[in-house]
Amino acid sequence: MSEQPESPGPASAPVVLPALDGDPVEIARGLVDVRSVSGEETGLADAVELALRTYDHLEVLRHGDTVVARTNLGLAERVIVAGHLDTVPVAVTPDQPEGNVPGRLETRDGAEVLWGRGSVDMKGGDAVILHLAATLTAPRRDVTWVLYDHEEVEASLNGLGRALDAHPDWFTADLAVLGEPTAGDIEGGCNGTLRLILDVPGRAAHSGRAWVGANAVHAAGVLIGRAAAAPVRTVDVEGLAYREGFNVTLIEGGVAANTIPPSCRIAVNYRFAPDLPAEAALARAKRVLAGLPVDGSGDDGATDPVIDGGTGPVTVTLDDLSPAARPGLDSPLAAELIDAVRRRGGAVGPKYGWTDVARFSAAGIPAVNLGPGDALLAHTDDEHCPVGQVRGVAEVLRDWLS
Repeated sequence: MSEQPESPGPASAPVVLPALDGDPVEIARGLVDVRSVSGEETGLADAVELALRTYDHLEVLRHGDTVVARTNLGLAERVIVAGHLDTVPVAVTPDQPEGNVPGRLETRDGAEVLWGRGSVDMKGGDAVILHLAATLTAPRRDVTWVLYDHEEVEASLNGLGRALDAHPDWFTADLAVLGEPTAGDIEGGCNGTLRLILDVPGRAAHSGRAWVGANAVHAAGVLIGRAAAAPVRTVDVEGLAYREGFNVTLIEGGVAANTIPPSCRIAVNYRFAPDLPAEAALARAKRVLAGLPVDGSGDDGATDPVIDGGTGPVTVTLDDLSPAARPGLDSPLAAELIDAVRRRGGAVGPKYGWTDVARFSAAGIPAVNLGPGDALLAHTDDEHCPVGQVRGVAEVLRDWLS
């Protein structure tokens, strides 16, 4: 069963992947060589589907540019192992005018690494998925392998979310493992994230007669100060410490160097711990920006207070709200996977960024993050992943599943 991609990318030569039953590092290198910036994944998704369809033990399904391959052995347990095909834009710099694609193998501090866009986030993890999907012909629990599109952009475009909505029966499972970069460790759950756009009003005037106007940038400065002083927390959730963040990430304003700014726009991002439901986190963020105590003391506890930097009420637009996910480590399957990771020297910690484990959690499926690569190198110009971690994660998952 195959559904045609909803928005095909530009025509290009067909992509051919390295043999999936070969070295997962070579698969990862082949994936990195293919540009697949969000919105341009069709060619890679076509290649993934074509490669997986050559294996008789897999049922292959497709929704848009999300490819699903699964075993149907009638086993008592089923797990999902998932990863996204898209990357952030290729990094073009004076030192790398062609960008950080194609990839290459390098030696760093005596260890071999795969360099290039997506090597960390998350084509190293995708290579593990493809290799195991091809070679695990008789796992001891059924497996659904998922490779999806549009993870790096707005939530409404996310291929996993769209496929979950359209075909929930494809995603029945007892545990999900997301191949996001964790350097081979287990990272449980994830922080939630929300983004508010604040349009701060003002009144234009000549800067020589500033008292006639109202400076929207100065009023935005009040709100920026509140964001900087936000009472962010480190919260223990099921034994893992999640660290929050509350930051202004964008600001724009002003019309001329001699004019009082009549408007200013700022974006505020709140990364909230898994103890807060999404709506409670939104209410907390608005109270911070309104200059009110987050516990509701001293007023009527309003969850949608007026935000004003001194020039009048601010227009607030909710640009993104993605719930957090609890760790999910109490699942028997997760406990078994944790043991497998620890036997190889791995550790267990929290996932500070948002990942699609939250989508699985919302669907009632416990989920953890496990993949090769250092998340601190994701999206950087020098993105690179130790090849030993690609092979190591493949070995851990193979031991757990076979």
